[in-house]
Amino acid sequence: MPEAVIIEAKHTPIGRYGGMFKHLEPEDLLKPLIHELTNLHANIANHIDDVIIGNTVGNGGNIARKALLHANLPQHIPGMTIDRQCGSGLEAVNLACRLIQSGAGEIYLAGGVESVSRAPWKIQKPQSLYEKNPPEIYERAPFTPDNYGDPSMLEAAENVAQMYHISREHQDEWAARSHARYHAHQTEIAREIVPVKAHGQWIEADESPKQNMTAQRLGKLRSIFPEGTVTVGNACPKSDGAALVLVMAKDKAWALGLLPKLCFVDSEVSGVNPKVLGVGPVPAAEHALERQGWSVSDIDYTAFNEAFSSQVLASMDLLSLPPEKVNPYGGALAEGHPYGASGANLIARLVTIQTYNPGNKLMAAIGIGGGMGIASLYERVE
Repeated sequence: MPEAVIIEAKHTPIGRYGGMFKHLEPEDLLKPLIHELTNLHANIANHIDDVIIGNTVGNGGNIARKALLHANLPQHIPGMTIDRQCGSGLEAVNLACRLIQSGAGEIYLAGGVESVSRAPWKIQKPQSLYEKNPPEIYERAPFTPDNYGDPSMLEAAENVAQMYHISREHQDEWAARSHARYHAHQTEIAREIVPVKAHGQWIEADESPKQNMTAQRLGKLRSIFPEGTVTVGNACPKSDGAALVLVMAKDKAWALGLLPKLCFVDSEVSGVNPKVLGVGPVPAAEHALERQGWSVSDIDYTAFNEAFSSQVLASMDLLSLPPEKVNPYGGALAEGHPYGASGANLIARLVTIQTYNPGNKLMAAIGIGGGMGIASLYERVE
């Protein structure tokens, strides 16, 4: 079976909702990434088998196809947009790897994009033209049927904190750690970022991370729910951004003289109770590890999406993941969470970690709205 390898993974700077990228459409965020990765070798652009992009709150219309044409890639490249909510970007990369393993292709661009700032409003279609009440405008589509209660991400994060006894103090400490680790490793993280032009200037840095953030400062914030523990400080900010990964068949990479950064091993998606969706990565990781005959102790580093401190801490406890091996350079609590792109951001972070602190086995994991989790396994290229 052909081996799928990661040649490179990059992302845009991550902007806050209504922030520095508020006027950029998703294809504008993907364009510089497409140029960056196709410039690695003169023969890449003409031989891309597909561009696979994850997206959650966009305006539809196959953003992948629109973006590749916007970036002037050859018209014969098709383009496919997928939606597995927060796991979309990672699933796009997994799909590209699976296609290579199957022999369906050799070169893919895969990742994700999200512009929460440019997301269209949704309005209910009336049952008839003669409704007395105006139709409701809503921000997000339902995650679940009505009988599940359709818990929001915030509600699910609070449920996880209560069910798994994750204290407010512990959540604030982890959030502060994310900001501190990010700022301590900005030099390394800079290798992931491709500048984006907005408002007439080139933007090169993430918008949300804060210096000197402490658990004490976070502890002064009010909880979102009465008697709750989740706050805006131990929850990620809504964000705009894109991430893209160049995935190749290993033999093709060698033939082009390109050095792979990571080798794809396996991935798994699992479902859990939507009310505690934050622990979705746990069964996904367990199943993938078991299938490969790996144990948690074999994993040198894990890039875990930090939508909320509570879900990261609960999942770490359930998997017995040591904190020093999780997000050594910080995560989404500091940087932000552009939903469709965050999974691919994790791959960019694993490449950075592997560049400066090489390990043999690595994992990316993310919880997903609607009660799912996804985990992907990678190893050092021999």
